[in-house]
Amino acid sequence: MWEIPEGVQEILHTLERAGYEAWCVGGCVRDMLANREPEDWDVATSALPEETMAVFEGRAAPTGLKHGTVTVRTGDRPVEITTYRVDGEYCDHRRPETVSFTRSLEEDLARRDFTFNAMALNLRRELRDPFDGRGDLERGVLRCVGEAARRVQEDALRILRGLRFAAVLGAEIEPATAAAIRRNRALLKDIAAERIQAELTKLLRGPWAAEVLRAYPEVIGVFWPELLPMVGFDQRNIHHCYDVWEHTLHALKEAEGDPALRYAALLHDIGKPPTFTLDENGVGHFYGHASASCHLAEEMLRRLKFSNEFRERVVRLIRWHDREIPRTDRGVRRALRLLGKEELRLLLALKRADNLAQAPAYHGRQLEIRKGEAILDRLLAEDACVSLRQLAVNGNDLLDLGFRGPDVGRVLKELLNKVVDGELPNERESLLRFVIKS
Repeated sequence: MWEIPEGVQEILHTLERAGYEAWCVGGCVRDMLANREPEDWDVATSALPEETMAVFEGRAAPTGLKHGTVTVRTGDRPVEITTYRVDGEYCDHRRPETVSFTRSLEEDLARRDFTFNAMALNLRRELRDPFDGRGDLERGVLRCVGEAARRVQEDALRILRGLRFAAVLGAEIEPATAAAIRRNRALLKDIAAERIQAELTKLLRGPWAAEVLRAYPEVIGVFWPELLPMVGFDQRNIHHCYDVWEHTLHALKEAEGDPALRYAALLHDIGKPPTFTLDENGVGHFYGHASASCHLAEEMLRRLKFSNEFRERVVRLIRWHDREIPRTDRGVRRALRLLGKEELRLLLALKRADNLAQAPAYHGRQLEIRKGEAILDRLLAEDACVSLRQLAVNGNDLLDLGFRGPDVGRVLKELLNKVVDGELPNERESLLRFVIKS
């Protein structure tokens, strides 16, 4: 089990010395018991907000007094300290209209979402666990505190949070909670796009993301209905042993790590259903599906308010996922110039995942992908010239030769193209000689 950080211990000590109860609560307790390093540390206390402010005078910021939250900065982290509370009515399916403060830790834990998030741990490592959250955690079960339908109707984001915890922890969602998630999924329409984006990204990064999406496509379809036509869509092609959705989930499972890669794997074939055609032999084809996928992915990522940089990267990976990159120095150098080394590595990872999600008879393409990666590794080790910055001549050299204005950029790009294509060495004298002769 992880230790409570010194700064958090100091906060607990300070509150207890002032005569109040103080407990670590929520996700940090869950993660400690699961032997995972907690990302955040939250403290619940019997002290009222103004009492917490007084205890930590000069160190406390009133970041959410309406809901009883004060933030105190320790040496290495900010810690949210929240007064034990009971929530009032939820009118917007997101936040309670009112809260009532209480001196009871158990009442505070009873308002929380899932049992393994409704535990508390104090300095003496005493565990308060009124809903058997530890047992559910050990059994790998995700279960709402109290009545499942009420919990998800109070805060609709809990629908996605439940799926996210299942994807990250590998927990099985128990039947009543699963039914509440499915039955109330339309409430996600009331949740801000930024909130959905954050939860979906955490979900997709989970080791069990594919399994969760397989079980709950209709939930994700509330805000991304474009996904639903993939479910059960027969590809009618010998290259594929799965329908479009199953192929996508297998690719997602193989595309580990980077969030842009995970999103690209999820969306790379979303354009297949609308581009499907059958030839005279009854074989399915998806001509132009990469372009259609780019168009759909662009709109879907905009809808969830992703940054321009992230959205453009995902769409580029999708656009390139079906393009052939020749396994030659010239072919890899050209791709490296257009994508950069980080994005090209992601593209090769996407191609590998896409291929592994096809029929096993066609997994031989893995050898070609590895060959491309080997060429990339060598070119990077050699610091191969693929950008104007690496070119052995620059604009000043061309100015000295009498070039002016747009001609400077035009000639530099021509030189770079010839170096990338292997027609000229990246040597100053050779490049200048070519320019003079031209």
